[in-house]
Amino acid sequence: MADLPRGVRLGVDVGTVRVGVARSDPDGLIATPETTVAHVPGRHTDVAAVAALAAEVGASVVYVGLPRTLAGGEGESARRAREFAAGLLGSTPSATDGTSVEVRLVDERLTTVDAARQLRDSGRRARAQRQVIDQAAAVLILQVALDHERSTGGRAGSSTEAEPGPAVDASRATAGPG
Repeated sequence: MADLPRGVRLGVDVGTVRVGVARSDPDGLIATPETTVAHVPGRHTDVAAVAALAAEVGASVVYVGLPRTLAGGEGESARRAREFAAGLLGSTPSATDGTSVEVRLVDERLTTVDAARQLRDSGRRARAQRQVIDQAAAVLILQVALDHERSTGGRAGSSTEAEPGPAVDASRATAGPG
């Protein structure tokens, strides 16, 4: 990964009620659950909380999941994710090395469904673990981005300023050996 600077990356799963957050190690090898932030409609406290976390851990990039339809289109959830990413871009302080934090959108079709299935398969009751599901979905989003970085030497997804278009598909994510 000589093409990419070292640094923590964050993965974000934007939901209607909660925002799940995952983080990587500084070398960008593995994604782990970090936190769940409450989403309050009309307020941007969730954006502020993620921006503060990005500054605290010195994140170099934040990958925000973009929930596309199975046909590749975008609906209300994608609009919310784009708004979240745009707000994050405008409020995220510079990383510890003085460069601005990059915010990228990554296709995350079915990651929440996959996260719930994986938790259920591991013996955890999904209904009682909604916050854990949000974090697990963020882990899937981030791990796919990290895997893309390692395999291509470039960032995953698309810039938040980019028009809707192709993005790395996080729906093919797997957690752990399998």
